[in-house]
Amino acid sequence: MNITNKNIDSYYNIRENLFERIQNASNLEKLAMAFMMACLTGLLAQIVLPLPWTPVPITGQTFGVLISGLFLGKRFGVLSQIIYIVGGILGIAWFDGGSSGLSVFLGSTFGYFIGFILAAFMIGYFSEKYANSRKFKKMSAIMLLANFGCIYIPGLIGLAIWMNLTQGAFPDFITLIIMGLAPFIIGDLIKIGGAAGLSKVALPK
Repeated sequence: MNITNKNIDSYYNIRENLFERIQNASNLEKLAMAFMMACLTGLLAQIVLPLPWTPVPITGQTFGVLISGLFLGKRFGVLSQIIYIVGGILGIAWFDGGSSGLSVFLGSTFGYFIGFILAAFMIGYFSEKYANSRKFKKMSAIMLLANFGCIYIPGLIGLAIWMNLTQGAFPDFITLIIMGLAPFIIGDLIKIGGAAGLSKVALPK
């Protein structure tokens, strides 16, 4: 029993020290971490499942968005997504499927890119300010709001505008939901569960 308690205390100490190390890192170190998180987001964006009825593919990149705010906080979580977006615009081939360029950024997923920044900010705000929010259930709720509010609201607006510009008409609401939201719900719930699980395991409460 004493050995078990000692191991648990050691685990809690490691978790606390790691979090404090990240929080107290220099701006240069946090910049490096933001770049690494941008790289992770770009790597996850290469997990792509195209869908025949929509220009918006299923990808893994939103998992990177969720944990960027979780671990880096609002400022550097946001910075990681800005680095990801700007890097892709400038030619780093880490948008979905190895794509890059301004035309990709301004395409059908433009609104989702903007949503990545908003979601990272929201998650980062709660993660760094309220230790109690890092518990699994509370972080799951925060991530649900960030994912389906911060990402999909601008994402759907951007998709509707893109369709109007390219096809000459705005889609009706049901079509927009079928193209820009419904196919991604199950995958996003899995990513939210995984990210909230990381919060429970890796971050102090």
